[in-house]
Amino acid sequence: MKKWSYTKEDVSLISKLSKDLNVSEDIAHLLIKREVFDFNSAKDFFRPNLKHTHSPFLMKDMDLAVDRIIQAKNTHENVLVYGDYDVDGVTSVSMMCLFLSSQQINYQFYCPDRYEEGYGVSKRGIDFALENSVDLIITLDCGIRDVANIDYAKSMGIDVIICDHHNPGKFNPNADAILNPKQKECNYPFKDLCGCGVGFKLILAYYQKNKLDLNKAYEYLDFVAVANLADIVPIIGENRIYTYHGIFKLNENPSIGLFSLLKRLSKTKDISSSEVLFGIAPMINAAGRISHASDAVKLLIEKELEQAEKYAETLFLLNNERKKIQNEIFEEAFKQIDYNSYTTVVASGNWHKGVIGIVASKLIEKHYRPTIVFSESNGRMTGSARSITNFNIYEIISKCEDLCENFGGHKYAAGITIKKENYESFKNRFELLVSGNIDPELLKSKINIDLNLDLNCLDDKFYRIVKQFSPFGPGNPEPIFCSYDLKLKYPPRLVGESQTHVQFTIETNNRIIKGIGFNLASQLKELNGDRINLCYSLSENFWNNKRELQLIVKDFY
Repeated sequence: MKKWSYTKEDVSLISKLSKDLNVSEDIAHLLIKREVFDFNSAKDFFRPNLKHTHSPFLMKDMDLAVDRIIQAKNTHENVLVYGDYDVDGVTSVSMMCLFLSSQQINYQFYCPDRYEEGYGVSKRGIDFALENSVDLIITLDCGIRDVANIDYAKSMGIDVIICDHHNPGKFNPNADAILNPKQKECNYPFKDLCGCGVGFKLILAYYQKNKLDLNKAYEYLDFVAVANLADIVPIIGENRIYTYHGIFKLNENPSIGLFSLLKRLSKTKDISSSEVLFGIAPMINAAGRISHASDAVKLLIEKELEQAEKYAETLFLLNNERKKIQNEIFEEAFKQIDYNSYTTVVASGNWHKGVIGIVASKLIEKHYRPTIVFSESNGRMTGSARSITNFNIYEIISKCEDLCENFGGHKYAAGITIKKENYESFKNRFELLVSGNIDPELLKSKINIDLNLDLNCLDDKFYRIVKQFSPFGPGNPEPIFCSYDLKLKYPPRLVGESQTHVQFTIETNNRIIKGIGFNLASQLKELNGDRINLCYSLSENFWNNKRELQLIVKDFY
């Protein structure tokens, strides 16, 4: 069982907001937890407005970047769109390719091979540009730390625009324009854009400068929404606005590539952040993890549905293969956990580098510690790091920089490459630094509960309003509820192919409410009697053309 954390809000504030908005006090309570205190902020929260975003020209070097693209168009230059192999990178590259195509600008795209080139702008990528007479490279979701290879490109006469959102290093590359709101010199007000978000700002600036129809630019927001949700950026401010409108587009008029993925998932209506995070994103990611990210780019820039569906089938099969490999590695990695340590650092030469990030996240679910999973190849150890809530793993890794070949990332996730002979030294220093800098309370896995809910008050109207709190993500998590002393109509039973999930049937005021607890089977042996306390989120279940509310159980006792 996890620690259930619950904080009360000001009763008078709840009462006032409830009356001002004509909603229940439970809804008012949830809104106040999201810093919605009055009618206007509630309006902005429920109806995010594109007019409330910042001018792209507030971003440092934006004028330079737009002018350089205009030059490329006017002089018929060749542009190389260069991006990372994860969802943020792939959607960024695909969006930029479609944009350049719409402006009749000559382009090619390049995604590095995860295994042979690794993250960032590679020398092989620059050589590809030289071989193809490229005049301008636009990097997306990478480039900010690639000083040497950007210098190489410039020395070969190739101009470079960097669009990135990762933390800069000590020195910025010598690019023609650097778009990154995290630069010290950049005064752009919103710092949490993903790579695709930065690329979108460049497209938007181009449309504005050329006095083009901005609605055409907004057609790319489904890509931005997918990137935002997959890259786990805070869904607040501009990110919330763009994700909200991007999901709307996914439901109303998605790009052909994204529609083909939804179609393969048999989910083309009522698309939510969950369908993106657990459906679309893993299939896009599977290309770069198991095969090559270009497979996903080809899908997302495809303009014919029949061909797109073939690409989507490929990604679907790759994702199934990814799941199989991931599960095998997880079982091996789990056996290496040291339960006396403040960290989990595990390694093997047999592990597939493409899935170690997912394995790191799954290990945290089982043993709540800052975690790094390393894969060994050719004398190098490639690591994927994941952190726990409120602990900056990037900052800790940066204090081990002298032991790293390279590293990059942000507060909760990072990638690292070290020499094999430095592995033990890195592991020991990482443990020492974490143990000396972490509050032991952070090591207790907890669930932040929004509201102690009386299940008798749960009805379709309440759920419809809660559903409108989406899109969910960091900064706006899905509301979590708890309810105590509930009566079980039937004993909970194990379900699922591997019997790892638990199904609950709750009886309250002659009403039956069902719940499902994914991967909670191990806790069932601790349950006694016909009363239960539940921690859960809300969802809908569709069965035999019937729609009914159900509880997604997070924890119970």
